Amino acid sequence: MAQPNVVPVVEADQVRPSYQLEVPRAWTQSRPSELVGPQRTSGGRRGYPGPDQGYALKLAQRFVERLDLASGSETADVLAGAVAVAMRRSARFGRAPVIHDLTFALTLWGYLGDAPADLVVVRDRMFRSASHHYDAQRDIADAVGEDVLVMTPEEVGRRLDHWREFLNIPDDGDTTPPL
Repeated sequence: MAQPNVVPVVEADQVRPSYQLEVPRAWTQSRPSELVGPQRTSGGRRGYPGPDQGYALKLAQRFVERLDLASGSETADVLAGAVAVAMRRSARFGRAPVIHDLTFALTLWGYLGDAPADLVVVRDRMFRSASHHYDAQRDIADAVGEDVLVMTPEEVGRRLDHWREFLNIPDDGDTTPPL
């Protein structure tokens, strides 16, 4: 029931006009980062887009205590390189990263133990300052063969002595990131 005009109404209690929102326009996939169609983007140094890839950064923290680091290796560099591989693997399957992607990456590079000595030498050069250099992270992720990405962490761990079959690393050994 409405209040009669003779009764005083405090200004705060008076009815205010409502604001009408405009009808939203039609949505389109027009932003530069939108993926349109099932094809992956191509071109050098663009990475491998996939859903919710930042979750790999959170998962990587679970491995800090388990890492088998050589002298001079930094945890941040190892995790940055492993996250790059894990994100590439998860994008290969079209899903968000899971713990097995990080296990795969760290096993492949020998950071969960039992790494051959020649792999330790190569990985230490490649992972040096990877947390500061995007190109180094791309080199680490791109070194993993496409057919290797579908392997399980257990398969990789059993065949780690044959790591050269899994990784495409230049023979000159110069994998130092640019400064």
